[in-house]
Amino acid sequence: MEVMAGLPELLAAALQPAFDRFEPGSDPVVRPSGRAGVDFQANGAMALAKRLSQRPSEVAEQIVGWADLQAVCSSVEVSAQGFINLTLADSWLAGRVGLHAGDPRLGVVPAPRAMTVVVDYSHPNVAKEMHVGHLRTTVIGDALCRLLSFAGHTVVRENHIGDWGTPFGMLIEHLLDIGEEEAAHELSVGDLDSFYRASRAAFDASPEFQERARHRVVLLQSGDPETLRLWQVLVDQSVAYFQAVYERLDVLLQPSDVVGESSYNDLLPVVVQELDERGLLVVSDGARCVFPEGFVNRDGTPLPLIVQKSDGGFGYAATDLAALRDRFGRLAADLALYVVGAPQAQHLAMCFAVAEAAGYLPSAEQAVHVPFGNMLGADRKMFKTRAGATVKLGDLLDEAVVRASAAVAERSELDAGERAAVARMVGIGALKYADLSTDRIRDYVFDYDRMLAFDGNTGPYLQYARVRCLSIFRRASLEIADFLNGSVEVVISEPPERALALALLGFSAAIDETLATWSPHKLCTYLFDLAGLYTTFFESCPVLKAPSPEVRDSRLVLCAVTAATLGLGLSVLGIEAPERM
Repeated sequence: MEVMAGLPELLAAALQPAFDRFEPGSDPVVRPSGRAGVDFQANGAMALAKRLSQRPSEVAEQIVGWADLQAVCSSVEVSAQGFINLTLADSWLAGRVGLHAGDPRLGVVPAPRAMTVVVDYSHPNVAKEMHVGHLRTTVIGDALCRLLSFAGHTVVRENHIGDWGTPFGMLIEHLLDIGEEEAAHELSVGDLDSFYRASRAAFDASPEFQERARHRVVLLQSGDPETLRLWQVLVDQSVAYFQAVYERLDVLLQPSDVVGESSYNDLLPVVVQELDERGLLVVSDGARCVFPEGFVNRDGTPLPLIVQKSDGGFGYAATDLAALRDRFGRLAADLALYVVGAPQAQHLAMCFAVAEAAGYLPSAEQAVHVPFGNMLGADRKMFKTRAGATVKLGDLLDEAVVRASAAVAERSELDAGERAAVARMVGIGALKYADLSTDRIRDYVFDYDRMLAFDGNTGPYLQYARVRCLSIFRRASLEIADFLNGSVEVVISEPPERALALALLGFSAAIDETLATWSPHKLCTYLFDLAGLYTTFFESCPVLKAPSPEVRDSRLVLCAVTAATLGLGLSVLGIEAPERM
């Protein structure tokens, strides 16, 4: 099969020999054009002319004269500023769509250099229920994992759960008070909040319980076998509950991806020793700290990263440094993504700086914080229940599916079983898409009615757009696979056909841009725009009643590739797409 690439890469490749005649390796800099009637613009002649002390327009004219673009472009123009304006030939566009129809990856070429990428996301706490605050990290992290895998990288998912610390003394003692069997039952049915609240209430009410809990912490930290066994009961039951939520949310995380804080306990003294040996540790108010360069308070005072507290305990920074040491050492990561809320930006930046100074991180650019904003209620405050409590993630999923069931029932004649399956896909998909379609660094207002709407930039709209594509083949008793094997010639003669074809060939660029900025909303925007162009095409260009069999089959290819693109695009975002609605 011919190696596929995005349109900018193909045009750059066609221009490269001409640019090389001026200066080998110079970049044509091909970008989509915003001008009417022009598809792309090559801007590289301007920089090239400046380096050669020549006029940009003259350099661009020579490049156009040397380049072989006749088969690719119907029009090539040079502006006075030296821009090369490229309008693609309809016949060439049609041929590329035909190639896409025969390519399961729809033109997306695997990355030329496959990397090992560790993605740190989700982060629930043992013996605490997952709540709405875990949604964004989990959904964004899952989408990035899927996208990276699709691009050809090796992805290591790491769920850095909170499974260690002083609260476990109180939790273990409460477990003993109510009995292991009862505790396991409470945790196994997902009643983690009640278990935690009861243990906290016992701790607050009883000095004797407090003493037992503090002693239990000492036993836990010293490795007492029975205490570790009881701790493992809490961890195992909690992880089983987390997994039930992940399966409902349809994300990739598995119990084997759990790497809790406790995983790094043995490395903490090693980290302190290594930092000390490198001359990085400074004792400040009894604590052992590192003062990474460039981090100061408002008054200009250097900021410390506390590695070991004055009482000898280890802070979060020590665990995070141990994790970096492990990820770039044992796991040999090329890149680590931290899908963590925006408020942690400074802490992570300081950890990355210290890890680089310690030799754990080859380059600070290889650890990337992928921050995200908050989910807000209609009052634009943090999303909570009417009673002011934090919304449980399980309850959020339940409500989304219930509301989707009602919405699907109004529009569908499916039987009850199929309707229930579709409602789950629509409800969970709507929830995830509402999150992913928002620029991740922004806050967004959570609104069931908006996210479940079948119009606008929503998950249900895209799912339904794909179903509309598929329904054409069912109505005509045709197999879509017969139009996705590259055997049918595509002909473009109408403007809506051309606009749709151009958009379909932009899928690879949308994937590239999404991964270049770790921003799933860019792929969402592409898919939404594609669905809109398909609607215009479908309303303007008869498909089954086309003027000739050749035109009909060509338009069916456009329908088939649109359905495939919407389906694959939603899939790499982690959203299921039903066949019927």
